[in-house]
Amino acid sequence: MAKIKKASESLTIMTNIVLPNETNSLRNLFGGELLAKMDRCASISAARHCERRVVTASVNHVSFNHPIPEGGVVVLESKVSRAFSTSMEVYVDVWLDDPINQKKVHTNAGIYTFVAVDEFNRPIPIPEMIPETEEEKERFAAAFRRKELSLILSGRMKPLESVELKKLFQEPQESKKDKK
Repeated sequence: MAKIKKASESLTIMTNIVLPNETNSLRNLFGGELLAKMDRCASISAARHCERRVVTASVNHVSFNHPIPEGGVVVLESKVSRAFSTSMEVYVDVWLDDPINQKKVHTNAGIYTFVAVDEFNRPIPIPEMIPETEEEKERFAAAFRRKELSLILSGRMKPLESVELKKLFQEPQESKKDKK
């Protein structure tokens, strides 16, 4: 597939207010409600990138750093962080927005993997993605390490076959010479 897309082309922003039926006994947004919102936002980014139907393959990481209270305005921002052959990683940032005091607090983050599928739900090739900003470049590089780790943990790759993860644990060549 010759088409190459920018990460910014997949940007999706969703804004919601936390309603009473979405909260727990502490009157904060249920974690499961937030996960569903994040999955929806990320799936739109994935579909924007590949211009195809997508399915959630995995939720690779979610952090719950700050509670989101009833009545709070929640802003979810997602963007494809890296595209592989048929799958893509999507990073989701969640903000608590206080429009009255004009303050935003980063409350959560999540990393999802989606696969583009055809009408028979078989994986299909997707466009490459190029990062532009420093944050996009950092997330792009980290996505490859996360993919390798996932493949190793699932038994689909041997640790010695890793490219990027090995670099994290190998000593630089000059250090080996200095020790002799």
